Amino acid sequence: MEFLKQHVEALIFASPQPVAVIELKTVMEEAFQAEIKEADILKAIEEAKVQFQQPQYSFELIEIAGGWQFLTKGAYHTTVAIHLRQATKKRLSQAALETLALIAYKQPVSRPEIEEIRGVNCDYALQKLLEKELVFITGRSEGPGRPLLYGTTEKFMDYLGINSLTDLPKPKDFKDEENSVGEMPALEEAVLPAVAFLPAEARQAGEEAGTVTS
Repeated sequence: MEFLKQHVEALIFASPQPVAVIELKTVMEEAFQAEIKEADILKAIEEAKVQFQQPQYSFELIEIAGGWQFLTKGAYHTTVAIHLRQATKKRLSQAALETLALIAYKQPVSRPEIEEIRGVNCDYALQKLLEKELVFITGRSEGPGRPLLYGTTEKFMDYLGINSLTDLPKPKDFKDEENSVGEMPALEEAVLPAVAFLPAEARQAGEEAGTVTS
């Protein structure tokens, strides 16, 4: 069922987050108005996985956090990082920068943990960081609700010019009692300056959402 494989690839490629098999099945059944066997979905995924493992492709299909996602192969992270530095420069919002810094220092960390520290909702900031491939989903917490856990990518380290997360400056504890909620002065001397300039998203999307500032 070559047509199914192509549609599965398109859906996974278009999604900013891992897509579960049950989600793929549900969408395909609605799209084709027919019952699609889960076995056929799995076969399509396996065929795509094998295909994109070939050296002529710069990205691959990876199973992560209970779903499937296309990710750039490690051999090309440096090239992508150069593009990020040379692309049209736009600042990430302060919210996105603080969220990124928290993930860098506290990973693996869940959205509820980030929001507890920052004191505000971080859904949109996380979405943008995922789209920029600066963070990725590492798995799920064993805590209540089993929320997704986030960590930084190799692209994040390439962009900062570091070889390991141990190379990051050592900030104060984010929960230092002297700091109020959302106040993280140590970040200004650590991650924030280094990641302040990142490639622009589509101008309209960024400006309408208030996530990208000049």
